[in-house]
Amino acid sequence: MPRRVKIGDIIEIPTAKGLAYAQYTHKHQQSPHYGALIRVLDGLFESRPKDFADLVKKRHRFVVFFPLGAAVNRGIFSVVAHGEIPEEARSFPIFRSGFIDRDGKVDNWWLWDGEKEWDVGKLTPEQRALPILGTVNDTGLIYWIESGWTPETDSR
Repeated sequence: MPRRVKIGDIIEIPTAKGLAYAQYTHKHQQSPHYGALIRVLDGLFESRPKDFADLVKKRHRFVVFFPLGAAVNRGIFSVVAHGEIPEEARSFPIFRSGFIDRDGKVDNWWLWDGEKEWDVGKLTPEQRALPILGTVNDTGLIYWIESGWTPETDSR
């Protein structure tokens, strides 16, 4: 029987560099095709922590949409705990997006708050820290975790 993931669930992500963890924070009702919004927590671990309370209180590395239900039901990742979502992660984040040109760059960015979008052109340093709109699969998610990727370091 498929397991239903719930807001607040903490997911274990096995990587070649250790165990990573993410917390399911939002399901966007108007755009269900994006999947679950997860916040990837900071750190890699040799073994599963006994308690996740302190880990979920810390700032996350990045947030991204991910097909969480499918990954859990296929046994790719597993739910290992449930925790309260910290105050600073409860609001739906503002995302940045743009069309990537053939050189792999974005010349004109826009922002989206889950309901409306607006053009901003070039990004400010503060806007570079915003999550990038899109959905990542398990291979991409693991690569981002192992490589230390963050929205600020993204080359677009």
